[in-house]
Amino acid sequence: MSALICGSFAYDSIMVFPDHFKNHILPDKVHMLNVAFLVPELRKEFGGCAGNIAYNLKLLGDDPVPMGTVGTDFGPYADWMDQQGISRKHVHEKAGHYTAQAFITTDMDDNQITAFHPGAMNLAHETSISEAEDISLAIVAPDGRDGMVQHARELKQAGIPFIFDPGQGLPMFNGDELMQFAQQASYIALNDYEAQLFMDRTGLPEEEIARHVEALIITRGSQGSHIYTEGRKIDIPCEQAAAVVDPTGCGDAYRAGLLHGIMHGKDWEETGRIAARLGAIKIAQHGTQNHKL
Repeated sequence: MSALICGSFAYDSIMVFPDHFKNHILPDKVHMLNVAFLVPELRKEFGGCAGNIAYNLKLLGDDPVPMGTVGTDFGPYADWMDQQGISRKHVHEKAGHYTAQAFITTDMDDNQITAFHPGAMNLAHETSISEAEDISLAIVAPDGRDGMVQHARELKQAGIPFIFDPGQGLPMFNGDELMQFAQQASYIALNDYEAQLFMDRTGLPEEEIARHVEALIITRGSQGSHIYTEGRKIDIPCEQAAAVVDPTGCGDAYRAGLLHGIMHGKDWEETGRIAARLGAIKIAQHGTQNHKL
């Protein structure tokens, strides 16, 4: 039983600002913002949504099949995937491009400012889900815009259930396009900010959006998560983490838990608890692919 993971691969440069952004941004000057943050701590990590979700799903003992486009600098990441036993069969290298790069600065409140260079990710539409075989479930995670649209359409046509996880790519789509995804997907996963943006752009409340899919999952950080399914709202409590070290990649860990629960026929309460537990394990470690079970 394999899960196809359509999404980005990226190198993450993660910086920690030992203060609070709000102490250095003047609200009445945001129209002429010119701010520099001294970040004495810097780490370079393997990341991207497809890579992160695949890593977490492998930890759970499943068979992730990631699909994405990368640049000619992907060599170290490829070696890492091989060491973890994660397939690279559908990871395509694009000449003349860099692998996507994320530059993430986190403050002491776990707020994040991210600059993202998409690089080869913008060519995700040059891959097709028809390449993959024996797929029982999929996720369309943040990726190149055209790739997300194409992969969702192809999965629907192939009759493969999938999670629509727009993440930071959500602003690329208008209300009509988001509703098209909702009509194609079996599940939608959002954080609370993305859920509000989704509602603003579609003009629909959470309960109405949930009627278009088997389940709408909304994560709310330390407030836990909500799963809307079959007219019910299931509250999933936040799992207590051993330490709160780095929130980067927690959402991807949570989504791997969702894929695991769905593939193994678990009910939504157990699926949500698995997803929350995986997120709590991840937040206690630096980086997105350094934690173990």
